[in-house]
Amino acid sequence: MIELIRTNSGNRDFIELVKQLDADLAERDGAEHAFYAQFNKTNMLKHTIVAYEDGKPVGSGAIKEFSPGIMEVKRMYTVPESRGKRIAGTVLAELEKWATEMNCIKCVLETGIRQPEAIALYKRSGYVQIPNYGQYLNVENSVCFEKVLG
Repeated sequence: MIELIRTNSGNRDFIELVKQLDADLAERDGAEHAFYAQFNKTNMLKHTIVAYEDGKPVGSGAIKEFSPGIMEVKRMYTVPESRGKRIAGTVLAELEKWATEMNCIKCVLETGIRQPEAIALYKRSGYVQIPNYGQYLNVENSVCFEKVLG
């Protein structure tokens, strides 16, 4: 059974999962990793989730305010040995629920074209592709999505 804990970026398990995520992304992104890494700092994230399976941390995700009423989904990750169990979808749904509880109307996010699993998750979860926003404008390897909540 999967247990979800709402926490913040100071959580030790969240920090460890983010280290694993960053190692995975560094491999996928290659030379472009430094560009993306500057936008993925985790200090001061107030809304993070850690997923546990049998007491072991197996997944993470976070939201942060993008603009009034809109949250940006960040730091989604599932450990390789737990993939295929819909953990990421469960974390994402809880992040959306949390955003709704804070009266947000929408979630946005960016992912990379080298992350087909993430793209499939977001599409399956009702996200639609939008033009790249903010720092991802004109970045060929970025794909941006949004979902209206509620």
